[in-house]
Amino acid sequence: MSRDVTGEYGDEAGWIEAELADLAADETEEAPDSGPLPVVAVVGRPNVGKSTLVNRIIGRREAVVEDVPGVTRDRVTYEATWRGRRFTLVDTGGWDPDATGMALRIAEQAQIAAELADVILFVVDASVGVTDSDEAVGAVLRRSGKPVVLAANKVDNQLMELEAAGLWSLGLGEPYPVSALHGRASGDLLDVVLDALPETPPQTFGAQSGPRRVALLGKPNVGKSSLLNKVAGEERVLVDPMAGTTRDPVDELVELGGRTYRFVDTAGIRRRDRELKGADFYAAMRTRAALERSEVAIVLIDASDTLTEQDLRIISLVIESGRCMVIAFNKWDLVDEDRRYYLEKEIDRQLVRTPWALRVNISAKTGRHVEKLTPAIERALDSWGTRVPTARLNQFLTELVQATPPPVRGGKQPKILFATQASTEPPKFVLFTSGFLEETYRRFIERRLREEFGFAGSPIEVTMKIREKRKGK
Repeated sequence: MSRDVTGEYGDEAGWIEAELADLAADETEEAPDSGPLPVVAVVGRPNVGKSTLVNRIIGRREAVVEDVPGVTRDRVTYEATWRGRRFTLVDTGGWDPDATGMALRIAEQAQIAAELADVILFVVDASVGVTDSDEAVGAVLRRSGKPVVLAANKVDNQLMELEAAGLWSLGLGEPYPVSALHGRASGDLLDVVLDALPETPPQTFGAQSGPRRVALLGKPNVGKSSLLNKVAGEERVLVDPMAGTTRDPVDELVELGGRTYRFVDTAGIRRRDRELKGADFYAAMRTRAALERSEVAIVLIDASDTLTEQDLRIISLVIESGRCMVIAFNKWDLVDEDRRYYLEKEIDRQLVRTPWALRVNISAKTGRHVEKLTPAIERALDSWGTRVPTARLNQFLTELVQATPPPVRGGKQPKILFATQASTEPPKFVLFTSGFLEETYRRFIERRLREEFGFAGSPIEVTMKIREKRKGK
């Protein structure tokens, strides 16, 4: 990224060239997403250790684990690797054929995961033995015709292996003893799973980098799961009036407006992280990680209710992450003329620092204006990847400074010697200066950059590199 700046900037040229070289060294290339991978669904009745086994397989604590049944409620996908072979691992909620209410819907999600999988990893608690629920699930799996690997979990020592032998009665072949908690024999289990996997299917995405990742964020019960189900065209995740139904981020490929995206439904952010406990704490951590892996954040806000501190904190979280943002005012079908008037007042007062965020008014329940999300997402992504040519940027700043010079600081007026856009996604601009620029002036530059070059829906960052004073000067 070397540039010839010696003629225009004289003595400062060496310093600027060195700083530009450092910026170039900091730029990194992200590896493109790969195509579809073979799918392994982890199923079993509640509280047999499915999520613990998932964490063991992927090698990190991703799936929420708590010593109560029903923590995992949706089917949640992770990418795993074993012996150099990559595959998709699907964690599911407890599958209880006799369940009712919410538990029944969780069981239905588990059954759907089994139907869509290439291999089913059936987890049974060997310390308890075969239960009626295990037998009922086993009967369904035998009829499915899918390869089934039977994991006898909670076998923590050799004595427990005798208990695992009793699982032959399920009629699903050899039970493989494993301890998800301690990792005992987990490698042997994965060897069996790999042997059952089909060959990796060919890539079906058109774009080299795969579908763009879109995170759905918002406070609990604002309609994130309803929106994902609406755009997916099926009940992909559970929707319930009880807040906090979603705890793990849920990925889904959806086609919206003729384009394919990977939508990620996340757990609602209830309160500050330090106030969270148990599964809610880890769910909040998963939400933050899902945002970091995404490119666009759709922040859902209940348009029928007043803006809350939670809404503003979530918006701040997206800004800090550097992701582009679309604010979707949901439940628009419940908004009357009076509420629209007061909502505009709240936006003007409370979102004054984020006028660049794109806004869409939708109803996830009825599908009203959901299609408008596509142009908003694409416009935000275009802004996120915009690069301003260096010559054009410096010409713009020269004209700007001539019209409105920086404020004097310490009896001297700082100068902008040179400027460059260091990176995109998000756009970051570096100003090489002879002195400190006040924050108000940097915000002024950011505002004028947006007026000149756009950047709708994308955060931009303006930083300084101040020339050190040379000795004797």
